[in-house]
Amino acid sequence: MMNFRRFTMITVLAAAQVMSTVPVVAESQDWTTTTVSSSNTVPSSLEEDPSSLTGESGLADGVSADMESPASEGFTAVDGAEVVSHDGDLSGGETDEASVSHSDATEQESITSEPSEGEPATESGQTEGTAANSQAVATSSASGLAAASAPNSLVLLMNSDVMYHNGEKFTAGQPMAVKNGVSYVAIRAMVERAGLTLRYDNQTKETIILKNGNELRFTNGSSNYKVNGETRAMRGTAYMSNNVFMVPLTAITQALGIPYSVDQPGKRVILDLARMESGSGQPGGGTANPGTGTPNIPGVGPHDLVLYMNSARMVQNGREYTAGQPMAVTNGVSYVAIRALVDRVGLRLTYDNTTKETIITRGNDVLRFKTNSNVYTVNGQQRTMKGAAYQSNNVFMVPLTSITQALDIPYRVDQPNKRVILNVSTKPIASFTVQPGGIFAGQTRVRYSTSAHSPVGLDIVDERWEGRQDLFHEPGLHTVSYSVQDSSGQWSDPYYVNIEVKAPNTPPVAMFMTDKKEYKIGEKITYINQSYDRDPGDEITYRWENNEPAFFTAGRHTVTLVVTDSHGATSSYQQVIQVSSEVMYTRDEFNHMFTEIGDKFTFNGLEVPSMNLVPITRRSEPALLIRSNSPETVYREGIVYREVGVGNTRFMIHHLNATGKRMKMYVVATNINNTPARITTQYTGMGGPIDIPTATGRASVQRYLESMQSADSFKTISLAPGESRVILDDLSRQSLANGHVVSMFADLYTDSPIRYDVIMIDEAKDPIQKLPHLILQPVDGVHNRGTYADATRIIETYERVGDTPARIAIGDRVNDPNLEGFDGITGVPQSNSGNFGVLYKIKLHRVAPNTLITLNPRGGRYMGAVMVNGNIINVPNSGAVAAPHEATVLYRTGDYERSVEILFTAAPGSSLPVNLLLQPLPESK
Repeated sequence: MMNFRRFTMITVLAAAQVMSTVPVVAESQDWTTTTVSSSNTVPSSLEEDPSSLTGESGLADGVSADMESPASEGFTAVDGAEVVSHDGDLSGGETDEASVSHSDATEQESITSEPSEGEPATESGQTEGTAANSQAVATSSASGLAAASAPNSLVLLMNSDVMYHNGEKFTAGQPMAVKNGVSYVAIRAMVERAGLTLRYDNQTKETIILKNGNELRFTNGSSNYKVNGETRAMRGTAYMSNNVFMVPLTAITQALGIPYSVDQPGKRVILDLARMESGSGQPGGGTANPGTGTPNIPGVGPHDLVLYMNSARMVQNGREYTAGQPMAVTNGVSYVAIRALVDRVGLRLTYDNTTKETIITRGNDVLRFKTNSNVYTVNGQQRTMKGAAYQSNNVFMVPLTSITQALDIPYRVDQPNKRVILNVSTKPIASFTVQPGGIFAGQTRVRYSTSAHSPVGLDIVDERWEGRQDLFHEPGLHTVSYSVQDSSGQWSDPYYVNIEVKAPNTPPVAMFMTDKKEYKIGEKITYINQSYDRDPGDEITYRWENNEPAFFTAGRHTVTLVVTDSHGATSSYQQVIQVSSEVMYTRDEFNHMFTEIGDKFTFNGLEVPSMNLVPITRRSEPALLIRSNSPETVYREGIVYREVGVGNTRFMIHHLNATGKRMKMYVVATNINNTPARITTQYTGMGGPIDIPTATGRASVQRYLESMQSADSFKTISLAPGESRVILDDLSRQSLANGHVVSMFADLYTDSPIRYDVIMIDEAKDPIQKLPHLILQPVDGVHNRGTYADATRIIETYERVGDTPARIAIGDRVNDPNLEGFDGITGVPQSNSGNFGVLYKIKLHRVAPNTLITLNPRGGRYMGAVMVNGNIINVPNSGAVAAPHEATVLYRTGDYERSVEILFTAAPGSSLPVNLLLQPLPESK
């Protein structure tokens, strides 16, 4: 029997692939024309009495995972998997398995190939090749020929619109095609030949396939489809081509359990429609009786492992075995005893006492399971199972598909005989990958990483390569194959990789110019980047040296630009800027005139305290501030703050997790009234969780201000008397790793008194259940927590400002008094140092023309955001602005007097106080 080849792509090319197509509307033109008339209706043996498939030994108790009534639906799945031998597309993915009957087509690639010149197609669609081409072509495929001649076989010719069904020739509306490594077929042609029903839903714009109670729904332009209402992912997106609807072939074969084989030399895909009809591993159904105990089962290969539903019985190689526990269903998921399966499939089973994990090993593949967890790891990567592993009578049970999917073990479901058949091959399996992703002729050293194992545990004793080169000297597509031999002398099927070798990379070219040849001191310089790369699609990065926006000393100044492409090739360019001794602007004048909004500049900050204070009026709006910031560093679970609020309420939350484990923060609202209460969330802003306190603080302020630009954040909930509920979901959406910080602002309104608890607990625990048992945490003695009234402060002036330097002080306690309040847990009086959590609405009704407004920290480093006339400005755009000699530009008025409104709230993690500076700009030159 010939070896069917598997291919994996390095780039987007595949040597050959199988494809499929689908119609958008069932009422549109007939895209399949019949050369020889044939009936479009295929009788099905799946329509059975539902009662025969339920009960003590019924299928509904043993196999179906996701269907409410699989027997009556005519569709069976194991843990939600399709009733087929195939787990994926005919031409995509990577696998360690190679097979002839393609029971796991997920990783099969490039099974299609264009007929080589001088190879005429025979009437049956099989291309006749020459023995000189390859061993595979020289050997005929016995299984492919047998399948093609079997009753009710549908033969699809690769890269062709020709199909053969029971010896009759038909023409599809479009040839089989490959898009992005996925094989597509015209849906109408496929449906009519397979005896399915095709409809179109004008309301949902879905194309529908019906078969024996099963319903498949496809949408043009979508990579998802529905099987009996369950959304599943396809390998590619359905699309239209010349008014023909195309879908991935395996979307249909998987959902309807249509086995297929690939005849590579004949360039054909052969669908066994008879097995679809019967739902068994035998054409036409099968009569094997699992109750007889007869080990010789028709339709089962010599190495297949047969598992009987709701039974501990297993059959392999003509021998019967008994599992520690019967195959069972728990919460709709099919489970098997892990040791029994491992022993029969030829895997290695161990236990890790440190991590409490059960481990399955096959070659380089390692699967790790934990009791009572639905998460397991495959080669270090977490995956989710359909159900949690569990112990039953000291037998470890896991979902069957967690093993078959992770190890690419094909299986099929024999519904009439109530059994699952695993295709366990004895051939060794080889695979390899190459690095790096981009390979260039004569430049890139290729690294090969191999993987090989024996399904029956034999040692790998030899290997062979064809086409391997560590350095490819010619561009183009190079095919490399890898095979291994086990200790019994059996060779694996070759594993093929097509390596696209690109033409040698050319380095980028760095180039720039300036808008002038010579500049004055303090004159703005405009740099025009003219760099480029000759290689299409190559991205380049830029690094400037000494590209100052202006120079403040006369003479020659060298500016350098270095560009680097995505392959590491670089180029540099230098230009000398000539600066005369004539002065246009001083450094301070230039910074005031040209520093970008949100950028910072340095100046003599010692002059700020001597500036006049802007004459202002100050008043407050009612808003209750709940500041939860102590203990800022949390070392154990507990309630970090508790308070009762009514009406307008603002939260400012800022905490660091130092518990040593992953935690979550919650705000729990409890209705303490005898009547229902309503809570409306108005504005929110969340920062973190990350390990940089200043960055989380800035992010929370920025998002808080952004939420004020839209009413989308408004959300109202109702609490019944005595009910507790988690609010402010953004806060608890992500867990906090040890050392991570979270910050949050939120404005709420309630019509009744509500008790709020701000808590930090283990990420796995339920906050509502845990709340009554949590301790009230004490303050840390450094940071502030408290409840403060009148937390919205309005600062206003109607006098003209900006003609002379002036300032507005915020959070300095003297010119801007602290809010006074109390600790909601202890009742101790508190003073809100820095006025964190206070929202300042600053209204400057008359700002002089050509006035610069900046923010200058006076207490330390500051990272935040400010809204100026509706625009949000980062303070600063990058990094932090430092006290006292740096300032960030917020606004310039231009040539006319303006009204300016500023919204400011101090960013958690930063230092207060800050000053807003208003200064006249120098005369423009």
